[in-house]
Amino acid sequence: MHTRTTGLTRPAGSTRRGAVGAVALAALLALTGCSSDGDTDAKAEAKPTRSAAGKPAAATPDSQASPASEGPQADASKGPVLPDAKLTPATGTFTAKEKKYLSGRVPVNMDPAAVLQTGQETCQRIERTAAHDKNAAIGAIISGDLPEAEAAIKQLCPKQQPLLDAAETGFPGGTQKNPAPGTYQALTSAEGCTWQAMGDGGTVLAAGPGTGAGKKKVTAEVPSGTRTFVSTGCYAWLPA
Repeated sequence: MHTRTTGLTRPAGSTRRGAVGAVALAALLALTGCSSDGDTDAKAEAKPTRSAAGKPAAATPDSQASPASEGPQADASKGPVLPDAKLTPATGTFTAKEKKYLSGRVPVNMDPAAVLQTGQETCQRIERTAAHDKNAAIGAIISGDLPEAEAAIKQLCPKQQPLLDAAETGFPGGTQKNPAPGTYQALTSAEGCTWQAMGDGGTVLAAGPGTGAGKKKVTAEVPSGTRTFVSTGCYAWLPA
């Protein structure tokens, strides 16, 4: 058994993604459309952006939002958001779970249906990618390459919860603090995946290009006492 790490947070250092990451991203970006357990008649005209830190951020309106006199402030970085009472589509209605997903997530002057469609598209991308390669879908969740993946899965496509559970046991490539000791597999088959496990004072406890190369699985042994695990070109890691 491995303890869960905070793997869903993107590391501060930049990383070079491996082949699986590139393939996953290409597949995810190529997929369009809208699917979830609940549909809406409204069409989206805007999509959320990603923050500079790499963690998915809420959609921003095309025009500058003015301060709101009412409604929740879900996140100061988002600015004013629509109160739940105003979360209504131009046509039709939202289901209870759709309203729960939208709560505190829709900026002022933004069409709630646009935010909802982004979540639905995220579910669709996860579903289609997992049907082809579950590890690619898990890696995309771990690395933060899917906007609002955690919220989308929990509220809009709960059948994908096992993928989210698996992602929470791993961590993205780059720098990871205090990883749980054990054997980890890199979610890439590209050559050039390298790693180091360092203890107190930066002492190197273990290092290597991984066991295997190219098309073989790349693994790393993280010993007890590891304070920092640094990898390059490995995309994301899961317990082996």
